[in-house]
Amino acid sequence: MEKSTAGTTHEAGMAEVDLKSLDSDALKLAEMGYKQDLRRNYTVLSVLGVGFSLTNSWWGISAALVTGIRSGGPVLIVYGIILLALISTCVGITLSELASAYPNAGGQYFWANELAPRRYANFASYLTGWFGWAGSIFTSASVALGTGAACVGCWQLAHPDFYQVVNIFSFFFNCYGRTLPALGQITLWTSLISFFVILVTVPAKAPTHEHAKFVFANFVNETGWSQNGIAFIVGLINTNYAFACLDCAAHLSEEIHRPEKMIPVAILGTVAIGFVTSWTYSIALFFSMTNVEGLSGTLTGVPLLALFYQALGSKAGAIVLEALVIATGIGCLIACHTWQSRLCWSFARDHGIPLSSFFAKVDGRLNVPIRAHFMSCIFVAIVGCLYLGSYTAFNR
Repeated sequence: MEKSTAGTTHEAGMAEVDLKSLDSDALKLAEMGYKQDLRRNYTVLSVLGVGFSLTNSWWGISAALVTGIRSGGPVLIVYGIILLALISTCVGITLSELASAYPNAGGQYFWANELAPRRYANFASYLTGWFGWAGSIFTSASVALGTGAACVGCWQLAHPDFYQVVNIFSFFFNCYGRTLPALGQITLWTSLISFFVILVTVPAKAPTHEHAKFVFANFVNETGWSQNGIAFIVGLINTNYAFACLDCAAHLSEEIHRPEKMIPVAILGTVAIGFVTSWTYSIALFFSMTNVEGLSGTLTGVPLLALFYQALGSKAGAIVLEALVIATGIGCLIACHTWQSRLCWSFARDHGIPLSSFFAKVDGRLNVPIRAHFMSCIFVAIVGCLYLGSYTAFNR
C-alpha cells in the first residue's frame, strides 16, 4: 500500500485522463495518485449531517447513561462530557488539519502512509486501515444493538434478533448515492428535533426534580475499584462514546467540493453541536430522575425508556419519546454504514484487503461502492450473531 505499489496503480490510471479536463478538486486527487470515482454531491451541511448523525453525542449519552451513573454518577457524566469535549476538540483540530492537507477518502491509513517514515509507512498504513475498518464494523454493530434493543423495549419483550432487522433496514438507505446528501441533512434535523423535544418534555413533565447537589456533586462508585479516581477514569469510556468516530467526515473528502475547507468545518461542527446537546441533555435527565435503582432493573431492558415513563407517567408518552430516540439511532446506523463502506472501498482501492479489485469497484449507476457496502454489512450481521448466541446461552 506504499506509493510504489498502490500509488503507481492509480497513477497509471490517471495517465489515461486529460488533467486539463479536471476541476481543482479532481486535480488535487489526481496529484495524490487517484482518479475521481464518486460524484461530489455532498454539501457542507450534508457532510455535517452524516458526521454528527454518526457521532450523535446526546444519543451516545442515552446509551451509556445508567452504566455511567454506576461508575462515577452524575459527576462523571456532567464533568466527563466537558473533559471529553476539550479532548475531542484537540482531536478534531488534528483531523481537520490532516483532512485539509490530504483530502482523501482513506483518511487515517492514507495519512499514515504519507507521514510515517518510509521504513514503517507500509506497515503503519496497513495496520491503521484494518483497525479503522474493524472499528467501523463494531461501531455499526453497537448502534444496531442499541437501536434494536430500544425497539424491543417498547414492546417489553426479549427479542434480541431485532438487531438484524435494524441492520438490514438501514442497509438499503446506502444503496443509492444520489439521495445520501439529502438523507444526511434529514438525519441531522431528526436528531436535533428529537433532542429538543426530549430536553423540554422530560423536565417539564417530571413530577419531582432532583437537587442541584445530586446533579453536580454526587459521585457514585460501584465499579469495584476502591479509589474514586480510578473509577472516574474507567467510567470516562461512557462519555467518550458521545464523541466517537469524529473521522467520519474525512472519509467523504472525495464526495464534496473544496474538501480542504469543508471537511474541517464538518468535523469541528460535530464536536461543537455534540457538546451542547449532550451536556444539556444529560443535565435535564439527571434533574428529572426519581428512582435510579428502578432504571437499571427495568423489565423493558431499556433504562432510558423507564426514565421517560417515570417522568411522564404515561406509557404512550414514554414510547413516543423512545420512538424519537429510535429514529435518531436509525439515522446513526445509516451514517455508520456510509462511513464503513467508504473505509472498506478506499482500503480495497489501495489493495489493503483480499479480493481488493472486486471490492474497489464503484457502481456508476448507483454512485456508491455497493460491493464494499454489502460486505461491511455482512460483517456487522455476523457480529450480531455473536450477541444472539451469547444471549441464548445465558438465558437457557
